[in-house]
Amino acid sequence: MSTTIPSGKDIKRKWFVVDASGKTLGRLATRAASILAGKDNVLYTPYIDVGDHVIVINAEKIVLTGLKSDSKLYRRYTGFPGGLREESFVKLLARRPEAIVEQAVKGMLPKSKMGRQMATKLKVYKGAQHPHAAQQPEPLDFHASNAPKA
Repeated sequence: MSTTIPSGKDIKRKWFVVDASGKTLGRLATRAASILAGKDNVLYTPYIDVGDHVIVINAEKIVLTGLKSDSKLYRRYTGFPGGLREESFVKLLARRPEAIVEQAVKGMLPKSKMGRQMATKLKVYKGAQHPHAAQQPEPLDFHASNAPKA
């Protein structure tokens, strides 16, 4: 038996939708990153992007455990001297909740060209509506892996 290396024609990408209402940020981000990287796919190869697409809806209803929502800060650098900007979780959640989920998931992907390409398959939306109905996304079972049982 020989090892099969997947090529572009072998990869069938699926679409999954995740409702973030009441979900913990870290647990949602790890599950989404795993699917984007293709770790649940039987064709998984570390140097080939075989991951699926993930749609996250209701990003404004994400939660953090403990007192993290009061103390968590998001920093960004403007590119100018003294240009470090800080924003609290609560303020960023009110202004751009999509950025919180995107940053959490992207931080769990590889820091390479392939990781940036995987991140393009993540779509995050503030409300319950998304424009990807034509792709027929499946609801993601949060507690079970999609990998076949051996």
